[in-house]
Amino acid sequence: MKKALLIAGFILFAGSLSYAQSFEYKTITVVESIVPNGLGRSRMISSEENRDYKEFTTERSEDSDQRNKSDRGEIRLKNFEETKLLNFFNMGGIRFQNIAANDAVVTSKLNALAGEGWELAFVNSGVESYSGEDDDGGIFITRYVFKRLK
Repeated sequence: MKKALLIAGFILFAGSLSYAQSFEYKTITVVESIVPNGLGRSRMISSEENRDYKEFTTERSEDSDQRNKSDRGEIRLKNFEETKLLNFFNMGGIRFQNIAANDAVVTSKLNALAGEGWELAFVNSGVESYSGEDDDGGIFITRYVFKRLK
């Protein structure tokens, strides 16, 4: 009977440990220019600093109009990693070699993060382009979100 209770207690304790896991997250952003003639800038950006979102968050309700007293400039950071990438276009149009080269550089970063224990949690991407009169540009942006145990 004592052994059964001890085993049951151990199983409950071990089960509760799996729910107590804590993760940290990291975001890598890739911005690839879709500006014709190779005039744009393409980069992979990784923050080397943390920010606490609470410092820049304001709670609002019908009864109050509290504004966050912090300056937007305080959100900016100076410690980040910037990796140059090639533009999708040059004078001749789409450069598939540039796309393949960017893929190789991004894959290298993803492999390095995996080696540091980061696991790719999800990917989000989109394109921004005005497409209005005389539109000559835009960006393709991809965010890679990683997680690992703290």
